[in-house]
Amino acid sequence: MRKFTEKRLLMATHNAGKLNEMRALLAPYGVDVTGAAAAGLSEPEETEDNFIGNARIKARAAMEATGLPVLADDSGICVDALDGAPGVYTADWAETGNGRDFGMAMERTWRELEDLNTPEPRNAQFRCTLVLMWPDGHDEIFEGVLPGRVVWPPRGAEGHGYDPIFMPEGQQVTLGEMAPDVKNRLSHRALAVENMIRGCFA
Repeated sequence: MRKFTEKRLLMATHNAGKLNEMRALLAPYGVDVTGAAAAGLSEPEETEDNFIGNARIKARAAMEATGLPVLADDSGICVDALDGAPGVYTADWAETGNGRDFGMAMERTWRELEDLNTPEPRNAQFRCTLVLMWPDGHDEIFEGVLPGRVVWPPRGAEGHGYDPIFMPEGQQVTLGEMAPDVKNRLSHRALAVENMIRGCFA
């Protein structure tokens, strides 16, 4: 596994929440993390039906546009009773044609579970796949999975996306109710980053 020795890393995301989370997680390693918006990058079309494929599309597009090492993620919530949906389409469920509305996406998720009369607990996992790509095209892949369940109504104003309806296994509060530093220690992204740090930074 290749070690990461550069001091600058471009994260291929326009999601401020993800970017801030990654900055906090990588800060102890002296890596300056910048986002795609600051680099003037557009979002490439994600045409794969799996997290690894879509993360790799984003990483390669950003790397080829900037010549920088890039970290890209594809992540989402996979609900057991919905056959893993929304999965790679997690953000798509929030699309309105005028920006993303995650309140609408959370309502759709709960409505579909209700329509199926899904018994409690309504198990789900947050999944994160990271692709760390160097300018020569070499990449390393890391994954993190956070098991838990979907709850209703949404709780908490912290976090982003579907965090207010996801209660991690062993917890009594949703990701949306957790302080950022607490969430950063146990999130699916934190688990994937932990694997990446162990493999490429430590």
